Amino acid sequence: MPSPRTIPAIQRVRDVSLRNPLPTPPPGMVSLAVGEPDFDTPKIIRDSMNDALNRGETHYSNQLGLIPLREAIALQERRTHNPLTLDDVLVTHGGTAGLAATILGLIQPGDVVAIEDPTYSLYRDLVAYAGGTVKSFTRDSTGRLEPESLAEAVSNAKLVVVCQPSNPTGAIMNDADWMAIESATDDQQTLILSDEAYANLVYDDLAFISILDRVNLAGRGILCQTFSKKFAMTGWRVGYLVGPPSIISSAATVHRTFNGSVNTAVQYAALTALTEGQADADRMLETYADRRIRMEHVLNDTDGLHATRPEGAFYYFCKYADSRPSVEVARAAAEAGVLVRPGREFGPAGEGFVRLSFAVGLDDIHEGIARLGGILKLDGKH
Repeated sequence: MPSPRTIPAIQRVRDVSLRNPLPTPPPGMVSLAVGEPDFDTPKIIRDSMNDALNRGETHYSNQLGLIPLREAIALQERRTHNPLTLDDVLVTHGGTAGLAATILGLIQPGDVVAIEDPTYSLYRDLVAYAGGTVKSFTRDSTGRLEPESLAEAVSNAKLVVVCQPSNPTGAIMNDADWMAIESATDDQQTLILSDEAYANLVYDDLAFISILDRVNLAGRGILCQTFSKKFAMTGWRVGYLVGPPSIISSAATVHRTFNGSVNTAVQYAALTALTEGQADADRMLETYADRRIRMEHVLNDTDGLHATRPEGAFYYFCKYADSRPSVEVARAAAEAGVLVRPGREFGPAGEGFVRLSFAVGLDDIHEGIARLGGILKLDGKH
């Protein structure tokens, strides 16, 4: 078998990647595959960028990010046990670049990275690009991390990657989950990267526990965050990392090599989002919460689809009663006029599922699920 060192990085990604770009939906097509808010960015944030441009904020920024923005991030993410400084913060080109900068800055050919299955497939692609190897861990029937699976996956791992609230399942990490990770990684002091893009989207008054809340992970935990989901700023491409200065330094080297500094005016808009955008974020969350319940009702009334109510994010991960692989189901759904994400995209454990987004209007939820239900082959009958 060829060594990772002898296979071009781009070929390694192509060999493992399960992500296919979504087409722009043609007229009449319903998309339940979208991974972004359907809201426009709040006006207060847009106005802030316009003001920055009118002030002439059109030059390169600090490679680590605008100092006022990094100060605001450090203030927001500071914990009693972990008083942050500017050296703990890096502003990135969205969460995607933050994940890439972390993984490519840490992983060398042959290194093992432990990743949940199913989960967001970008992590696996980045590990492949770096020449690393993925070991997977899973959840048990109650939705909690499975201890034996976790212990096996992290036994010789350099890095563990978690996504919470989960894309695609919406699960969040409770105290027991975090304790399991801490226990499994304590001996080797393994690094933990937590992608918390959907941290603001948590329902039913559930407590969200960030990696930064975990005292035992203060020296080896890395937070990746984005403004995309909470503030409907997907097209603005701004996020950040918080972690130990040595990790932030290595990530910053990768980030400036691949990306350079983040758009200056966008960073001023992000600063406004952090300091003045909470009310708008709360209003969007209320809408998602309502759609979550509405989508559940529609799913319950549709033969052949079953899903557990998600704790966070804006997806239902639906098990379907059809023997076809999820890629074929997604293809048939597209032919019927609705786009969905095949579960296999998120890992082997996702087979037999499709991911449906409720970051869309209620009419699209009803029509999209009706079209999806119409193509399912139940008991051998179409």
